[in-house]
Amino acid sequence: MIIYKVNILRNKSGAVFTVLGFSDYPELQVPLFLTFFTIYSVTVVGNLGMIVIIKINPKLHTPMYFFLSHLSFVDFCYSSIVAPKTTVSLMVEDRTISFVGCVIQFFFFCTVVVTESFLLAVMAYDLFVAICNPLLSRVAMSPRLCATLVVGSYAWGATCSLTFTYSVSKLSFLGFNTIDHIFREFSSLLSLSCSDTYLTQLLLFIFSTFDEVSTRFIILLSYVFIVAFSTCASRLTAISIFPGTTLSLYCVPSSTTSRHTAKAASVLYTVVVPMLNPLLNSLRNEDVEDTVSKIMDSKVFSY
Repeated sequence: MIIYKVNILRNKSGAVFTVLGFSDYPELQVPLFLTFFTIYSVTVVGNLGMIVIIKINPKLHTPMYFFLSHLSFVDFCYSSIVAPKTTVSLMVEDRTISFVGCVIQFFFFCTVVVTESFLLAVMAYDLFVAICNPLLSRVAMSPRLCATLVVGSYAWGATCSLTFTYSVSKLSFLGFNTIDHIFREFSSLLSLSCSDTYLTQLLLFIFSTFDEVSTRFIILLSYVFIVAFSTCASRLTAISIFPGTTLSLYCVPSSTTSRHTAKAASVLYTVVVPMLNPLLNSLRNEDVEDTVSKIMDSKVFSY
């Protein structure tokens, strides 16, 4: 295993961390680089493209696509927080980052992950209303309510992130700090701290369990009342992948999860899921397909 040792200052704010990533697989560095680069490129085009399509097509100005546009934005954000740095680290020797850099990355990452969980729950509820009460869906899901639900998702994500970030900022780190993960993940930082992390871990467990259980309950309850499962199979798949991996990582004690499993799960929900969501949520949608066709046939692509 390749480990790049870095001298660590005793002041936690001056600490430097080394992120191993996939450095213990030197023979896979180039294939992994090409894979991550391709997936991230598809993710950027897919999510930003979905936002543009929804914006320019009046037929897609509905609550469902309003939520989907924000889901695409969140997917783009949290993939961009992790994927570029992980991809670059496969081809460089310097994989270090300061303590402040770790905290900043974790703050933004935590914000968008929690926000995504609640956006998926909101989308499940919106689908329930649209299928079970189609005539009243426009009234029940008013623009004001939709905006409130989206703002609430972002606000709760930021609240959770601020809470975790503050708790991490109070920890101390001494010696050589090596993170055996693909990014500066919360539980990895806790395992390196020389401080008492009991309260921080308890905080992580309580918030993570509340977020996952509450959002999953809303999603499952919504789909229990939906009879036509075939009409929303793709959306159900998109909603199921993300919480499954985050639940296994943050609501289960870390001792029960191997580092290889944690890395694989992290790649799934930080790199793969953001790429799949635009595809799964737009399958068999004629309005989306028509808009894409018009864009491709426009003068911009005719030369």
